[in-house]
Amino acid sequence: MDLKVPIVITDELTEDIILSTGSLNLASGEITRVEYTDYDAELQGLPVESQDYEFTSGVLSNNGKDVEFRIDVNRTTGLYSVTATELLEIKMRAAALFTAPPPKPPVRP
Repeated sequence: MDLKVPIVITDELTEDIILSTGSLNLASGEITRVEYTDYDAELQGLPVESQDYEFTSGVLSNNGKDVEFRIDVNRTTGLYSVTATELLEIKMRAAALFTAPPPKPPVRP
């Protein structure tokens, strides 16, 4: 069973936003296969190494519904992950959001 789901990652700097995609392991919280969009980490360094780095967040999407969450970045290794507590919260919010019935269309008088 594949416990990895695709996510969008946002590294926020003081005056810039760096987008990437990755794969969140729902069993361990590890984020792998991070691929930056219009950003060369080899040339520019990892976003977390920037002087004006602020924080990183992620979004898990399904059928137009999103769950946003906090991502930790190890400054030494550059690896992305979520804590066990955050992972549990993601699972609970995603289950509630993604299993909810679609909204009903407005009733016309």
